[in-house]
Amino acid sequence: MTATSPGIALPAATLAWRDVVRFFRQRSRIVGALASPLLFWVVIGSGIGTSFRPAGDPATSGYLGYFFPGTLVLVVLFTAIFSTISVIEDRREGFLQAVLVSPAPRAGVVLGKLLGGTILGVSQGALFLLVGPIAGVMPEPARWPLVLAVLVLTSFGLTGLGFVIAWSLDSIQGFHAIMNLVLVPLWLLSGALFPPSGASGWIRAIMAANPVTYGVAAVRRTLTDGPFPDDLPTLATSIAVSAAFGAALFAASVAIATRRTGKVGV
Repeated sequence: MTATSPGIALPAATLAWRDVVRFFRQRSRIVGALASPLLFWVVIGSGIGTSFRPAGDPATSGYLGYFFPGTLVLVVLFTAIFSTISVIEDRREGFLQAVLVSPAPRAGVVLGKLLGGTILGVSQGALFLLVGPIAGVMPEPARWPLVLAVLVLTSFGLTGLGFVIAWSLDSIQGFHAIMNLVLVPLWLLSGALFPPSGASGWIRAIMAANPVTYGVAAVRRTLTDGPFPDDLPTLATSIAVSAAFGAALFAASVAIATRRTGKVGV
């Protein structure tokens, strides 16, 4: 019997919906993805307070206001980490093997996993935006579509990076170790905690090459009217880099899922 390929859209939508349902059924993941960044924002933002002020910033809301866009990206990052853990879990349970031997194309499988993480990241980020007025940060209603579009691009790229790493690992503990080694430093050196203008030359070079920097910059520019530091990437540049980053990680995810079949036992 010859199986007919269902195309990309159906398996992608099915897998994405499955990941969304699984995530919201596990309350510990919801708490971990949302509460941890919220705690960082409150503790770090309140601790530094008015002792930090970026150049050109009116400091109407202090460091809490500056730190808010970076924390929003951190919410997306944490959600991406939790969502891509399912790749390892699905391999252990045998679900991933069944999916990969089905007629569904690998691109559809990968797209479904990435879309699931993206939906979760954007939904968690939208929830975090509700506390924005505490820091004096709340976009106008007309800006919400642009804010959500930026979050989609950022979440898609980070989920893709998590997928590439998770696909190559069999241990959840090893996955967390790699995440702490890769994703967290990417966020720390993205302008979330401090602007490039106050850093040394080699740190500024790393921040300029860091794709997460442009996600944070895009979020910052869509949430507020400024004024912004002179070294903050423009919105057009930030969106272009974030889109290219997401496309590159999707291509890498498809390539690794197509090539490394031995890791999933098929």
